[in-house]
Parts: sequence; structure tokens; C-alpha cells
Amino acid sequence: MIRRHFPELSELQIQQFAALNDLYRDWNAKINVISRKDIDNLYEHHVLHSLGIAKYVRFKPETTVLDIGTGGGFPGIPLAILFPESSFLLIDSIGKKIKVTQAIIDSIGLINAKTNQCRIEEEPATFDFVVCRAVKPLSELVHLIRKNVKKEQINAIPNGLLCLKGGELQKETAPFSRLLITIELSNYFHEPYFKTKKLIYLPL
Repeated sequence: MIRRHFPELSELQIQQFAALNDLYRDWNAKINVISRKDIDNLYEHHVLHSLGIAKYVRFKPETTVLDIGTGGGFPGIPLAILFPESSFLLIDSIGKKIKVTQAIIDSIGLINAKTNQCRIEEEPATFDFVVCRAVKPLSELVHLIRKNVKKEQINAIPNGLLCLKGGELQKETAPFSRLLITIELSNYFHEPYFKTKKLIYLPL
């Protein structure tokens, strides 16, 4: 599934993506980071969903990315595999989730990704982009991450927030309607799961 949508993968990237299945199954049996009923859909619901960001923007080398509320490493780990010349910091306030995420990073030899157990309020560093999957309402999220977005840009689009969300978002996105761009993931992925899935891009 991943190779079909991203045919340019190197042999190392293919190996790293392939390794995720056994690693997540093994860890999930000990520490529940993915819904037990959803583990069979790992590649579609979690890996490919994370890579929806890469269909909209290709991070240039030396891009810095902060993944907030990473949970078991999404979208950070799939993006870090796909963009080995960019650097990623994956944070979550829950220690056991960071333990799993760090173990998977170590197991697949992902040298461009690091983890930290903290809340976004406690993270002082700045990045080109902040990425996440529906962790908080958009207005709250923007308020918390504004301090973490660099002013200088190196990518084709301005620095800002790239957030994966689903469902009806009109009320949530209304305050940002002049700047915000909503991308339907069904434009890129034709699997039924993506019919209601969206990527929100907000320059900051």
C-alpha cells in the first residue's frame, strides 16, 4: 500500500516501513498505543494517514518538524522515514507512549527522529512546521504552538501547522478561514477510510 502511493522509496525506507507491522503488534500487546481492533489497519489508518502530509508538502533537507501529541509515533515516524534529511522531534505528555515511540525509532535505526516526554507548553524550541493528528481544537492548538514556529522559511510553503483531522470542521476552522487551507485526503488516497479525512494547513 505504501509503495503504491510512494513508488520512489529506497530499499532502506521499504525495510523501515515493513518493520513497523511486527514492532507495533509486539509493543501494542504490552502497551496499548493503537486501538486493539485497529492494529490490522496499521498501514492504512496510521502510516498512510500520516503520509497525507507528504502529498501536500515535500519537506526540503534540513527542515525541522515538531510532532505534538505523537501517541505511538504518528505522524512523526512515517514522515521521518520518508524525509531522512529533515529532523523530527516527537513529543507526548504520556511516558509509556514515548517509551514505545522511542523503542520503534531505535529498532528501525531512524537517526533523524528524537522523542521527549513533555507538554507542548513546556517545549521552547522553534521548528519550520508543527504536525499533529487531531489532538486539540484548532484555536487552542494555534495559541499553544505559535511560539514554536520559526520565522525564516526554506520550504515551498510558509512555516506553520499541518494537522490531520476528520469529520465536519467548518465551525472549528471558521476563525482562520482567510488563511487556512483544507485539503481532502481523498484527493490523494482512494481507500474508503479517507473519504472524511482532511489535512488542515495554517501558515503562522
